[in-house]
Amino acid sequence: MVKSTPLIKSRQVSIIGVPFNGGQPQKGVEKGPLRLVDSGLAEQLQELGWEVAHESNENIINELQPSSDPDVMGLKQPKFVSAVTQNVAHQIHERAKQGKFVLTLGGDHSVALATVSGVFGVYPDACLIWVDAHADINTPEATESGNIHGCPLSFLMGLSTDHPDFQWVKPILKANRLVYIGLRDLDAFEKKTIKSLGIQAFTMHHVDKYGIGKVVDMALDHVNPNRELPIHLSFDVDALDPSVAPSTGTPVRGGLTFREGHYICEAIAETGLLVAADIMEVNPALEDEVAVAQTIQVGCSLARCCLGETLL
Repeated sequence: MVKSTPLIKSRQVSIIGVPFNGGQPQKGVEKGPLRLVDSGLAEQLQELGWEVAHESNENIINELQPSSDPDVMGLKQPKFVSAVTQNVAHQIHERAKQGKFVLTLGGDHSVALATVSGVFGVYPDACLIWVDAHADINTPEATESGNIHGCPLSFLMGLSTDHPDFQWVKPILKANRLVYIGLRDLDAFEKKTIKSLGIQAFTMHHVDKYGIGKVVDMALDHVNPNRELPIHLSFDVDALDPSVAPSTGTPVRGGLTFREGHYICEAIAETGLLVAADIMEVNPALEDEVAVAQTIQVGCSLARCCLGETLL
């Protein structure tokens, strides 16, 4: 049975599928959400005591793809990314406003434009824990690839304000409300930005040095020192080592172990303050079927831990 928490008392979870690949070049990541659900995720959450509603969004996203979408200010497919994320942001906002836990399944990490905008619109004092191999804080001017999945935090923090397609994104995230865990592949601009803004970032060096338990405690001490603010967890599965989650678009060796990744979700859920979680960048088109099944299983188990599953 799910324990009552200070912030989510309804025991209702809204699974928002975002089958979207427009923020990066790899096909297949749009198939991640449905594969997670088809693997029994909704039923698994029901067994934990949650009332589950699932919105797949497949038809909506197909309808939002523009006939023409040229690069603008160096960013690829900006109109498609903007249309999808703005639409989903409204959806997430409504579900959060209804007092439901919002579990968003990506899709690529540009979808965080939607999740953070929607969640912070309801919980403006929330903090964001970003678990990822990458910082995803490039600006349109700084990005070398032009892929928007590497840029969402720059828009959400107000570092990028003049792109015509993303005027709807409000600078709702403050530097002292963001903490990274698991970083190990950063561009020079991102390193400089993190340091200049004073963003708390725990790389894999810190995980090795202190252990994951201490890292999570330090992360929470920084963004939520009194353990009273709502928490939004955005988890890119490439934070995990490729031996744990191989079917993802930008794998980087030297990542989190299976238990380290799950401990993060367990410990944050334990606070009773988690109101939303994202599971991003599961790509069933990459690697063989054994690797895909492994990655899907990990995505499901991370989600279960966010919603209260424990080892005992």
